[in-house]
Amino acid sequence: MPVMELNSTYCEEWEQTHHLLFHLGNLSLLLGLIIPTTLGLHMILLRLLLMTGCSLFIAWATLYRCNLDVMVWNVVFLVVNFLHLFYLLYKRRPIKIDRELRVVYKRMFEPLHVPEALFQRLTGQFCKIQTIKKGQAYAAEDKTSVDERLSILLKGRMKVSYRGHFLHNIYTNAFIDSPEFRSTEMHRGEKFQVTIVAEENSKYLCWSRERLTYFLESDTFLNEVFRYLIGKDITNKLYSLNDPTLSDKVVKKMDRQPSLCSQLSMMQMRNSMASTSDTDDVLHQILRGGSAGSSTPVTTPSD
Repeated sequence: MPVMELNSTYCEEWEQTHHLLFHLGNLSLLLGLIIPTTLGLHMILLRLLLMTGCSLFIAWATLYRCNLDVMVWNVVFLVVNFLHLFYLLYKRRPIKIDRELRVVYKRMFEPLHVPEALFQRLTGQFCKIQTIKKGQAYAAEDKTSVDERLSILLKGRMKVSYRGHFLHNIYTNAFIDSPEFRSTEMHRGEKFQVTIVAEENSKYLCWSRERLTYFLESDTFLNEVFRYLIGKDITNKLYSLNDPTLSDKVVKKMDRQPSLCSQLSMMQMRNSMASTSDTDDVLHQILRGGSAGSSTPVTTPSD
């Protein structure tokens, strides 16, 4: 019976342990693979440890093994990891936001986890900062189109009135025309139903409405952020319509002219808000209720 020859790959005896550099290289790879993904700098640390391991393997293969293929492959891995590390560091570079926009970002967008780079894209392409002098109108009732822009007040104060009656003020870091933006999303070509006038020299950030809409359609996250911010801003404006403290301040500056919505109780506003799912409908209800007088009851949804 013929004797089977031993396979040439069979290990008749084991070689001695490799140099310390070989073990340190493997240890670096191991540490890189066990870094928790919940760590903020996880990917950067992973690439650094992979680069360290590749460098140790290159030194080991060159100085102690004289093995060209091991050295070449680890050089390739080192270059790939270096390029990835450079890309990660580039993404984390500090974003320079205009000083006038920094407050808006901190107050409105940063709490919603909008990255600085995304905010810079939002404010750097199709918007501009404009100024308006005291007494100038941002929008005129039944004259100015609502289709052109969406703005955030950066500095100063504006007054909103309806048929000559004071409604509320607009302060910094608030949308100027959020109710019009929301209520005319499906109905274009309409005019402002209120007049908005600067009560002092003001400055505002202005987006082209059409280009902003296209941009938001391409970014689902930012679109949801805007929907939340605009909805919150409209709610704040609704509550400010019947703010007694705010009315007292305004009366002194408007020859004691009463507010159009001063006759609306907070309960009426709450009932109006509860009876509809859309914020712009609430605004129309309050305007109609204020112009008709407080004698008209506000109906609540039946249980």
